[in-house]
Amino acid sequence: MFFNKRDSNKDTKKIVMAFGTFDNIHGGHEYLLKKAKEYGDELIVIVARDQTTRSIKGINPVNNENKRLRNLKKTGLADKVILGNHGDKHKVILQYKPDIIVLGFNQYAFTQTLQKTLIDNHLNSEIIRLEPFYPQVHKSSILKTSIKDNLELQKISETQIVH
Repeated sequence: MFFNKRDSNKDTKKIVMAFGTFDNIHGGHEYLLKKAKEYGDELIVIVARDQTTRSIKGINPVNNENKRLRNLKKTGLADKVILGNHGDKHKVILQYKPDIIVLGFNQYAFTQTLQKTLIDNHLNSEIIRLEPFYPQVHKSSILKTSIKDNLELQKISETQIVH
């Protein structure tokens, strides 16, 4: 049996938490955050640190963590947007004790041990993995490749005009 995770004197808002890099925010990110918000009263979004992104994806994000944080805040899609923790990826979960943790269809990096962390810390957070939202279109790696291809085509066109 799980312990009561909230003090009785705290409000009973249902807290939802979502995680991601959120580099070049696109329709897939918007879908994730809007769906996450539907599960509760307050949405807290954790933006991956640059170091975390490098270790998981093997590449640097286009925008640094502070710019990604600011860009996500500007969307107004979340009630609170904060940077993740460098060392312990689950530390923020222990701090905010969300009722629901929403994961995107392709988020697996730190989630293998998520259930164990919840059990070990007597948290009864529900984990919900969302279905993809047009992943063939709205996936950061695909969009990044498309932007890169367009830039290459533009360079080729400019070269042809010069010659």
